[in-house]
Amino acid sequence: MTVAQHVGEQKIVEKSLQEIETLRGFVHIPAKGRDELFGDLSVPSVVTLNGSPARLDRYGRIWSPLLRRYAKGTQVRISKTENGFLIEPANNRERSVLINHEEKHALSPSDREATANNRLYFRAGSVFIYNDDILTTDVIENKSIDLIVTSPPYNVGIEYADYKDNIPYEEYLIFTRKWLAKCYDLVKNDGRLCLNIPLDKNKGGQQSVCADITTVAKEVGWKYHATVIWNEQNISRRTAWGSWLSASAPFVIAPVEVVVVLYRENWHKRSGSLKSDIARNEFISWTNGVWNFSGESRNKIGHPAPFPIELPRRCIKLFSFIGDTVLDPFLGSGTTLLACAETNRAGIGVEINKNYCEMAKKRLESSGIYQRKLTPEG
Repeated sequence: MTVAQHVGEQKIVEKSLQEIETLRGFVHIPAKGRDELFGDLSVPSVVTLNGSPARLDRYGRIWSPLLRRYAKGTQVRISKTENGFLIEPANNRERSVLINHEEKHALSPSDREATANNRLYFRAGSVFIYNDDILTTDVIENKSIDLIVTSPPYNVGIEYADYKDNIPYEEYLIFTRKWLAKCYDLVKNDGRLCLNIPLDKNKGGQQSVCADITTVAKEVGWKYHATVIWNEQNISRRTAWGSWLSASAPFVIAPVEVVVVLYRENWHKRSGSLKSDIARNEFISWTNGVWNFSGESRNKIGHPAPFPIELPRRCIKLFSFIGDTVLDPFLGSGTTLLACAETNRAGIGVEINKNYCEMAKKRLESSGIYQRKLTPEG
């Protein structure tokens, strides 16, 4: 139910939040309440919600990561003031529940350290592995990460130990939205995300994976910067042709993956040591948005979906400074942390499966991690 009212000069709309609104981070103002709330505001436009940047689209939806904190069915009051939009629970009981929820998850430094130590699987200098779930982890402080480099599950039926990789596509996008929202909270205002995903897929039905995930990321709050085409040069692996030698229903498959580059608020990075270690020839080559190098062997690494160290190495050197903190929320076999150790970055890996944590630990130990000197100055 939606109720529009005036309180003095303030215009207010009350409504009950739907599940899709809380999952995706928006509030949809029904048509009968928009005139009261929006006035002559043009759409779409950038607005302010509870003091933070938000987006108003042409369908009357206000988008903000702040809205994911509410539960399905919460009655909220949306108002418009001279400072922008304001949303809050409509009654004192719901306000109390929200405050208690936020206090519960606002760990003190000592509590956070105790929780982190309990879930810490491995540490060597400034490289950490946590056996934890990125969706629920509280071992990483918000706005503490400079760069995220990761390759999430692709939902193409890969046999992971603790993840079902063939869920319905809409469920996969909901899962994607959740972890992208979590990671958005973890990065600094000038933090970046390098996301290795397929361009598209045809297993289980044709889906525009890159386009869909990029759209979800932007809805969460991430800003788009660029897309790198990674040519794995694995065209020989192709086995699906559709209607062979016929226009009836042929498959068109690009033997490439992509690295989508996103950022939180400011692309110009001003935090950290401001010291780069990228060579002139690397910079010229890597800023060309087509990267040509081979993928990694599953049999060699022992993980169902490893990526080659060249991928995180390029992302780390191109998009972070020496001494920055790099996170991989789906650590897998640990390749991102190997690249962190090589490039003198602090590295954090979160991995839900203990066997993969052990695999990553052994790879780091074999690389001579204990002998490396990891300092902010390099």
